Amino acid sequence: MTDDYTSLSLWFDQFPESLDPRPSLEGDEVVDVLIVGAGFTGLWTAYYLQSLQPGIRVALVEAEIAGFGASGRNGGWCLGGLSGIGNYFEGDDDQRAAGIRLLQELCATVDEVGRVSQAEGIDCHFEKGGMITVASTSFQQTDLKAYAAHMQELGLGADFYWLEPRESDAHVRTKGSQGGVYSPHCAAIDPARLVRGLASVLDAKGVKIYEKSPVVGIGKNQVTTPSGSVRAEFVVFATEGYTPSLPGRGRRMAPLHSMMIATEPLSEEMWKEIGLGNRECFADSRRNVIYGQRTKDGRLAFGGRGSYYPGSVRHDRFSPENPRFAWVHETLVSLFPVLEDVEITHRWGGPLGVPRDWRVSVGLDRASGRAWAGGYVGEGVAASNLAARTLADLILERDSDFARLPWVGPDFPNWEPEPLRYIGMTGVRMVGEMLDRAEERGESPWWMNAIFKTFVRK
Repeated sequence: MTDDYTSLSLWFDQFPESLDPRPSLEGDEVVDVLIVGAGFTGLWTAYYLQSLQPGIRVALVEAEIAGFGASGRNGGWCLGGLSGIGNYFEGDDDQRAAGIRLLQELCATVDEVGRVSQAEGIDCHFEKGGMITVASTSFQQTDLKAYAAHMQELGLGADFYWLEPRESDAHVRTKGSQGGVYSPHCAAIDPARLVRGLASVLDAKGVKIYEKSPVVGIGKNQVTTPSGSVRAEFVVFATEGYTPSLPGRGRRMAPLHSMMIATEPLSEEMWKEIGLGNRECFADSRRNVIYGQRTKDGRLAFGGRGSYYPGSVRHDRFSPENPRFAWVHETLVSLFPVLEDVEITHRWGGPLGVPRDWRVSVGLDRASGRAWAGGYVGEGVAASNLAARTLADLILERDSDFARLPWVGPDFPNWEPEPLRYIGMTGVRMVGEMLDRAEERGESPWWMNAIFKTFVRK
């Protein structure tokens, strides 16, 4: 079984401790708060509930093992930001101020993750080198300069600012870079070490984590697994891209897959040519999202968006011959030609959660006892921590600034039924890829931009 889990990602393959599952739920139990899903959102929520109210009875049920989903497979960006953050700057002055406050809290959350990791002895290879989004085309340069100017107007110019090519190259030297936007609010981490470390901390605090316990039934204040059930005053759904597997929640989230590769450890000569001397995280602003980091052992871990499968089917393992891996590798080499002949030692992927309105939602319905958080669209390592603190305050009825953040709201709206969902998701991805290729040729068709911006709110 352990060998099976090591194949999930580079991070799991290098994890130094046991991956054997914890005991499953057997029989019936009653707790104060039950959390469905032992990824970052679920584990952080349990952690803060215990911290704020010692003695509260919290349990988690997990279909596989802690960190099995996106939490143990992502790119390792602990980022002070969020996909779709621009949505929160729309509206009147009060709404804009609330959005700014949310972004500032997300930036501060990077340090909170580092603080807890250090305090709890979790060696997750945390290194706060910041993040740079480079401009690979003139169109990206225009967009990124406009973004930096917008951040300046919002009073966030010290948090997200433009760098000219020479300044950008001091962080990372991609081929043909035309500058970039830098933010100090990002840390490179080993996500499996963080998520598994959190689970071990909760074990020590007496929080029960039932693994290999998939939810097969959901009732009022109760969930059922194959071998038992749990009743609770509150049931928290923290399942992200796996949400469609839950009874009655099949259209709450669309699982979009991301695909990653990792190189063999690189020589110091190669790193001098590439940069990333402070383990900065990097990307560019193409529509088909890419992301990378320098790992603690000197590899380059790099990924990009994959596919949506009909019926919200999720894939946890992929053949090395999957064509999306070839695209990720080709993109990496186009950015860093020095890597053309470097061995790729790991290839992996998995689903992330995409809400229909492209907005994170954190909420609690006291009448039904249900709570939820998620919809990070691949940028949840830090955001899940802030969402968990928000959830903890909502559950414990704490009158806090977190409980008033603008992402507190109703449950996720449903996606369209199939086949409309598949047609829409696949069509938008194809338009984004076509637009990226057109901009590489020096073109930017207005109609492609219009279609993409209508359906994707970045």
